[in-house]
Amino acid sequence: MATASQFELPRATTHARRARAAAALAPLSAVVLVGAGEPIGIPGGQDQTYPFVPHPDYRWLTGRDRERGIIAFDPRDGWVDFVAPVTEAERVWEGRVPATLSGTRSRDEFDAWIAARRGTPILALGAGVPVASTDADRATRAAEALLHARRPKDADELALIRRTVVATAAGFEAARAFARPGVTERAIQIETEAAMYRAGADGVGYSTLVGSGPNSSVLHFAPSSRVVRDGEFVLIDAGGAIGGYTSDITRTYVAGGRPEGVRKDVWDTVARTLANAIQRCRPGVEWRDVHRYAARDIVAGLVDTGIMRGNVESLVDRDASALFFPHGIGHMVGLGVRDAGGRRPGAPNRGPCCGVSIRVDLPLEVGYLMTVEPGIYFIDAILDDRTRRERFADCVDWGFVDRLRGEGIGGVRLEQNVLVTSGEPDVLTASIPL
Repeated sequence: MATASQFELPRATTHARRARAAAALAPLSAVVLVGAGEPIGIPGGQDQTYPFVPHPDYRWLTGRDRERGIIAFDPRDGWVDFVAPVTEAERVWEGRVPATLSGTRSRDEFDAWIAARRGTPILALGAGVPVASTDADRATRAAEALLHARRPKDADELALIRRTVVATAAGFEAARAFARPGVTERAIQIETEAAMYRAGADGVGYSTLVGSGPNSSVLHFAPSSRVVRDGEFVLIDAGGAIGGYTSDITRTYVAGGRPEGVRKDVWDTVARTLANAIQRCRPGVEWRDVHRYAARDIVAGLVDTGIMRGNVESLVDRDASALFFPHGIGHMVGLGVRDAGGRRPGAPNRGPCCGVSIRVDLPLEVGYLMTVEPGIYFIDAILDDRTRRERFADCVDWGFVDRLRGEGIGGVRLEQNVLVTSGEPDVLTASIPL
């Protein structure tokens, strides 16, 4: 069984979003179909399905998470919104109530509507559209144009996201109090998510991550039964979701107190890098430049700590930063945890930055909501690699690094959600203490 809710966006919001999308799609001179998608059955699960999540383009244009819907754009006639009617089985088994949604038509009318446009180029986007694109290249350009149109967040989106931050803040407040020696990673996850739900979340934006001690070095660690020990890092990455929107927040705590010694140096370097990167989130700034400056700040801190040695700029040019900072500085967030990233329409793939792939490679604009999440990690899979050890033999104190790993230092990541404005960056998650 699929579960879904139905709600209507404010009429002004729907009009504005579809007008923005129409302006992006009209030059393609084609009928564009954006599908919500179909539920996916659980293998061997009889009539059960995975929780349905509509394609984000469809959800942005309609505000709904109803499956099997199609919203169509004809440059001559504008938008037509086809909604799947509620079936008797859904009413019996799930208690769904047929809803009257203004300005929509039954999904049963779609076949006749599209048949009347035979001979017109058709571009199928989203998911679950029963008609294939007649021009694959033009469909790719349409997908890029629509993605770019929805990158800036509107007021309704930001209102939902701010609500997710309130719920997520409650989760981290609970986690900070609970993440102490003697508890398990799994128990921390439970306390975090329970507090988010109590504060208004209707789901989680992604699987909550909790890693303690050496597990905190794993970028996406699924919480386990491991018991937290005194003085260890506890990395928590979580986001409460509301109406398909989510925040994405990471904090790294120290079980039983505050970081000391090298752990403090590492944590302070990440916190300083975070603050500097946030200040660079301004209109016109290339996201890859935000990453490069963050990599430089990370390397500078590691040189000061004695973990790395050499000229900071030269080390960054050699991609040495990727030894300890092996991911991008962040990504877009909002309608899903990785929302509308990538490149500008038609832009070439410029490849890695500082030795790592980045999820966003375009200049920032007002309305973009970005995660900023620098980190320093001591990852066995990277640091045990013989080729890397030989390549960077002159710029890493490998003996020092191995001693820290033997002590279970793990890793540190700190993450804020930052709205690009015409002035100072607006840190939506600033209420959650580092």
